[in-house]
Amino acid sequence: MGNKREYGYSPDYAVAPGETLLETIQAIGMNQAELAARTGRPLKTINEIIKGKEAITPRTALQLERVLGIPATFWNNLERNYQDALERIEERKRLTTQVEWLKKLPVRTMEKLGWIRRRQDKTGQVEELLNFFGVASPVQWDGLWSTGSVAYRKSSAFRSEAGAVAAWIRKGELEAKTITCLPYDEGKFRNALTRIRTLTKASLDDLLPEMTRLCAEAGVAVVSVPELDKTRVSGATRWLSPAKALIQLSFRYKTDDHFIFTFFHEAGHILRHGKRDMFIEGDDTVDGKEEEANRFASDFLIPPLAYQRLVRSVPRSVEAVRVFAKELGIAPGIVVGRLQHDGKIPRNYFNDLKRHVEWGRA
Repeated sequence: MGNKREYGYSPDYAVAPGETLLETIQAIGMNQAELAARTGRPLKTINEIIKGKEAITPRTALQLERVLGIPATFWNNLERNYQDALERIEERKRLTTQVEWLKKLPVRTMEKLGWIRRRQDKTGQVEELLNFFGVASPVQWDGLWSTGSVAYRKSSAFRSEAGAVAAWIRKGELEAKTITCLPYDEGKFRNALTRIRTLTKASLDDLLPEMTRLCAEAGVAVVSVPELDKTRVSGATRWLSPAKALIQLSFRYKTDDHFIFTFFHEAGHILRHGKRDMFIEGDDTVDGKEEEANRFASDFLIPPLAYQRLVRSVPRSVEAVRVFAKELGIAPGIVVGRLQHDGKIPRNYFNDLKRHVEWGRA
C-alpha cells in the first residue's frame, strides 16, 4: 500500500498566555488591578499581557507564582509555546510563497518510496522536504545544490534532473548515518577490497552485507539507494567527514558485473582522489579522474597481465570463461562484462554467466 496522506492539524492562530492568566484570576475572584497591586507590576503591563501585547518575562512568571501559587515554569512554558506558535505561523506564511520549489523535486516518487510523508497541503509538503534535506528554506537548498563546483555537476543527469539527483544523494547520506564505521584506514580498506573481490564468486545474497561490514571496519559506509526516474545514476562517492567515506550504489544495471564494477570504481575514487570532491556516475561522466577510477576497477578485478593473456586467446565457450574466472578467483560475469565492454566479444555472448541483481540485495 502507498503512504497515507497525513492530515495533521496546524492552526493558523496562537493562544496568548494572557488568556490563561485572565481565566485564572477570574476563577479566584481577582481583578487586574488587584493582580497588579500584588505583583508590583503596572496595571498597564498586566492589561497588555492579558491582551497578548506584552510577553510574560521570567521575572513576571516568578511574581505570578508567588501571587497565584502556580509555578513560574508553567507561565514560562506558556509564553515559550506561544512565541513558538507565532513563529511557526509566520514561517508557514513565508513557505506559502515558495511552493514552486516543489516542482524541482520528485515529490510523489519520494513519497512512494517512503522517504517523506505526504502532507495535506503544499506548504506542509515544503516543510517535509526541507526536513528531509536538512535545510531551513529553499534558498539554502539552492545554495547547496544549484551553485558551487563539485565533480558530480559535470554529469548531464545532474544538469537536467538536479532535484532528483539531489534527493538520491541526500538519501544516501541519511542511510550512511545509520552505519557505524571505524575511522578510515587505507590499509584496512585495501584489504577489504581484496576480500570483497574473492566474494564476487560467492552467493549474491551474502555479498552486499559482507561488503558493508568489511568496508565499515575500514571507515567506508556502503549504502544502496534505488535510482530515481531520469537520473541515470549508477553510483556516487564522497567523504562525509575526514574519517568516514561513503560509497552509494543504485543497482541501476541489473547484472552482477555492472554492480561489482561500479563498487570498485567508487573505491578507486576513495583511494586515488581528494576528500573534498564528490563523484557521481552517470552515462556521460568521463574525465581524467573517472578514467582513472575505471582503470583502477578494471585492473583490480582482472590484473593487466592476466587480461593480456585472456585477449590473446579470447574464450570461445562458456567453459573457457568459467575456467579463467576460477583461476582469478572472481565471478565469471565480471570476465564477460569486461570482454563485452572492450569489444572483444559481442554484447549477446555468454550473458547466461552474468547473475541478475535484484533491488534490495546484491
